[in-house]
Amino acid sequence: MGLRPYNEAEHALFFGREREAREVTAVWQATGLTVLYGASGAGKTSLLHAGVLPRLDPARTDVLPVARVSPRGAITGIPGNPYVLALLSAWAPQEPPQALAGLTVSQFLSRRPERQDRYGDPVPVLVAIDQAEELFGGPAHRHEEQAVLLEQLAEAVEEHGGLHLLLVLREEYVAAVLPYERPLGQGSRTRFELRALTREAALEAAAEPLRGTGRSFAPGAAELLVDDLRTVTFADDEGRMTTRELDEVEPVQLQVVCSALWESLPPDATAITVEHVDLHADVDRFLTGFCRRALSRVAAEHGVPATEIQLWLRSVFVTEHGTRNTVYEGLRETAGMPNAVPRALEDCHLLKAEQRLGIRWYELAHDRLIAAVRRSESPSTYLADARTALGRQDWEAACRLADEAVRASEFGETWVRAEAQEILGTVDAARGDTESARRRFKEAAETFASLQQFEGVARVLTADGRLRLAQGDHAAAVELLKGALTWVPNDLPAQLALGQALWQAGQPRAALACLNGAVALAPQPPAEALALRGAIHADRGRPAEALRDLDRVRRNQHPDTVAARALALALAGRLDAAEQEMLDAVAAESGSGPALLRAARVHALLGRGTDATEFAGRALAATGPGLPAHLRREAEELLREPA
Repeated sequence: MGLRPYNEAEHALFFGREREAREVTAVWQATGLTVLYGASGAGKTSLLHAGVLPRLDPARTDVLPVARVSPRGAITGIPGNPYVLALLSAWAPQEPPQALAGLTVSQFLSRRPERQDRYGDPVPVLVAIDQAEELFGGPAHRHEEQAVLLEQLAEAVEEHGGLHLLLVLREEYVAAVLPYERPLGQGSRTRFELRALTREAALEAAAEPLRGTGRSFAPGAAELLVDDLRTVTFADDEGRMTTRELDEVEPVQLQVVCSALWESLPPDATAITVEHVDLHADVDRFLTGFCRRALSRVAAEHGVPATEIQLWLRSVFVTEHGTRNTVYEGLRETAGMPNAVPRALEDCHLLKAEQRLGIRWYELAHDRLIAAVRRSESPSTYLADARTALGRQDWEAACRLADEAVRASEFGETWVRAEAQEILGTVDAARGDTESARRRFKEAAETFASLQQFEGVARVLTADGRLRLAQGDHAAAVELLKGALTWVPNDLPAQLALGQALWQAGQPRAALACLNGAVALAPQPPAEALALRGAIHADRGRPAEALRDLDRVRRNQHPDTVAARALALALAGRLDAAEQEMLDAVAAESGSGPALLRAARVHALLGRGTDATEFAGRALAATGPGLPAHLRREAEELLREPA
């Protein structure tokens, strides 16, 4: 079936759960409340739909459709309790939700005609709620609504003597059901734990569905497959190997592997031999693929790179002895990961949870997943995700992923270490550790040069040049950036950075020449180049050229750029617009020397000498960033002018 539950129409394909299906069918009909529980992926939904429901005699039972009570599917705009409405809508899918709004569970059941058996006696009404953990967890603001439905169910059980309730839920929620067992069961209640498959049951579940397909397992083939699933090899951090044979097989893993084996067989294969299993049934590969698909899905849903989630799983849930570890869920995070991620991984059957004294604890769903979690991705994947982490300024994740890329690399893949050093240097620079950043940049540049990876050299020299520029070492920055352009003459980031460095070094003409080249090279002129070129034109008293550039970068402007446009407008005689732009730039309170100086010049053009003097003084004292030398001279001249 692949990774999905069996449905009622697939009863003929459902094997390995004969005893469980028979017992649950019997106790449901005989007991007021039956709680069917088990680990995530144990096959509870499949047992209910393909094992239990087909066994019920329609002439002797009144079975309502299996329901879920998640309020996520509730229709907005309809008054009433969303849990109650979800339950009643599942029982009466043909009725519009508006017709069910306001009804209690007991009222709904009272509207249904009473069914009788051939002797005229009323038949029991069987109600099943699948994934009933949705009634006992979730956000705090839903707890009162959940309690209302539980109270209504207890009232319905009391008023309708033939009502039998089956709750299907994960094992960690059993404790949450205990306070409600007596009212929901009216003194008649039982619990049934669904465990993993025994070896015999797993063999039956794998082999029996093949009847009528034209294929079958040859002697020993199914046994080899199942025994492979039962065999787990642990490897500790020192490389020592331990092999253990388990008593049980996880149903979700059996489904994954059997489905993958079926798809891998040659089209003309009729007998699945031991050789086929050896060749195609690579259990670890199948489970690794299953793990990667699940991680990709969770990563896409929660915006966390899959490699980062895998690293977290490996470091948190696998001990140094190579065995499973348990971790508790915190108020917002589980061992540094947002709680939504482990909950999603539980839904994907990678993790399982249990409640201990009101605290939720997680571990890997099975020992066989340890190898899948520990299997490394390619270094390039880790590096790509590390750069993504840099983009969102998640420095810890970037470091972890860069280090993992180095660990996953083969001997001789020195380019991996070079890229990792570049990423780690960028993190060091962001954290203010300039010495470490420079050391890492130097090593990365030398490695890239030895490998003749010229773009890598240019990239690292540009990063180092920007670091020197941020430290105020304009001369060193210019030299590094010119060096980057000798490796890749038309490198756009290097040209942009060089233009910035030349401007701060007091060489506006050289900066303009560099920026003109960057704008000409790019298919779409970079906003950074246009903003800086426009600001330089404004500083040099060329309003037409300045506005030509600055009018093209009106989104997400830095205060420096807004102040430059204000100065250009003032120089062009558009004083009202200039004043408004200046106020916007100053309101940002960025502490930027160039922005404050441009505001001072606008005030001077507006005839406000006192304000011009005040802002010029603030510009000279600013540090975020401070004024370059050539602009400091302008600020000092403004201070000397009479107010």
